[in-house]
Amino acid sequence: MAKKKEATVEERLRDLYDLQLIDSRIDEIRNVRGELPLEVRDLEDEVAGLNTRLEKLESSLESIDNQISDKKNQIEESKALIKKYSEQQKNVRNNREYNSITKEIEFQELEIELAEKHIKEFKVQIEQKKLVISETKERLKARQTHLKHKKSELDAILAETEKEEAALIKKSEEYRASIEERLVKAYTRIRTNVKNGLAVVAIERGASGGSFFTIPPQVQMEIASRKKIITDEHSGRILVDAALAEEEKEKMSKLFSKL
Repeated sequence: MAKKKEATVEERLRDLYDLQLIDSRIDEIRNVRGELPLEVRDLEDEVAGLNTRLEKLESSLESIDNQISDKKNQIEESKALIKKYSEQQKNVRNNREYNSITKEIEFQELEIELAEKHIKEFKVQIEQKKLVISETKERLKARQTHLKHKKSELDAILAETEKEEAALIKKSEEYRASIEERLVKAYTRIRTNVKNGLAVVAIERGASGGSFFTIPPQVQMEIASRKKIITDEHSGRILVDAALAEEEKEKMSKLFSKL
């Protein structure tokens, strides 16, 4: 089928309609998947983002713990200095030395007060961050469960349809290779521009399938004669008669069942 061939108008119409049936079947398979691949990708991104946020929050907690340790060490150093200055005060020789040491002791007491104040503030931050971490973990768990469910759903659909889709894509390529290039280009252009990707449609109850505009009886007779390729003046779709469409549907249905 990959080889170009001289074909009658009827054969071209049949090939074009067959190609349409194949491509429509591919569309159906992809519609079944719908937005699932995108949903899975969005959920994966959200899970990754929540994990990154957790890492930053936990790293921030560690940093605050280190700052608390530093402040506690500072308190111990200040206490040691106060003890040292208190001992020195016992041996001062004049008021100037006594007052100087007193100021040093007062300064270290203020340092202790400030460090304790910072420790209290850090502990409040820790509690707030722990609450955010807990909420983030809950959200992450919920998103991971949802992601697992959606992935399972997508995997099941892929398992059912992947093989058929690949076979249909190959078959579509074979048909495209066998049809005149100008017709394939026209088919592709129409398919891109019309709703539901229907570029080749059958006459249904005297109207064009897909657009439902009535086709004049004379034009219907020309379509049924299969002597030339006729397009719908309203939608630009290529038109085929109902009998040809039925025959090709039956033929392609057998093909699809084997894939």
